[in-house]
Amino acid sequence: MTPPGTDAPVLVTERLELWRPTPADEPEMFAIVSDPQTGRYLGPPVTRADNFTRFQRNAGSWLLHGYGSFMLRRAGQPGVIGNCGVFHSYRGLGPDFDDMPEAGWILAADQVGKGLAREAMEAALAWFNRTHGPRDVVCMIDPDNAPSIALAGKLGFRSMRITASPDGGEVQIFRRSAAMHGRVPA
Repeated sequence: MTPPGTDAPVLVTERLELWRPTPADEPEMFAIVSDPQTGRYLGPPVTRADNFTRFQRNAGSWLLHGYGSFMLRRAGQPGVIGNCGVFHSYRGLGPDFDDMPEAGWILAADQVGKGLAREAMEAALAWFNRTHGPRDVVCMIDPDNAPSIALAGKLGFRSMRITASPDGGEVQIFRRSAAMHGRVPA
């Protein structure tokens, strides 16, 4: 693992480099989540202050739990194209979801539909399993986000229920069993 505060890749896939977030990544991530195409499934529009708090919370997950979301870039190219990974969260969604490792993925609108989220998440989940052992992992997805729901299924997540999100909308919550350790469905 690279030391905190560096942008050296922690993981490298065929097309991507994944690294721990640095302060310089926050403005690029804000631009991504502010894009209406990307933001439509992320709840109410995000202010810069909201994004900064979310970004800091992810850094805290790395510090306190030893895992968090990775920043993504195309291999050998500058610029953030999204983030993905497993982070520790507590969202007030109930004991079957809260205080658990949570998976998430966000890609810039022009990067969607190319298999990059799956490539990144397979690498992130494999890394999480290697470094933290087999554990159940949860995720939440807007019920209208069919591509992310399909990806969750491909990654081994199974739907648990639809519930109210912290911002008042609806989210579908999923769980990937620790039994999936080392296996990724087709």
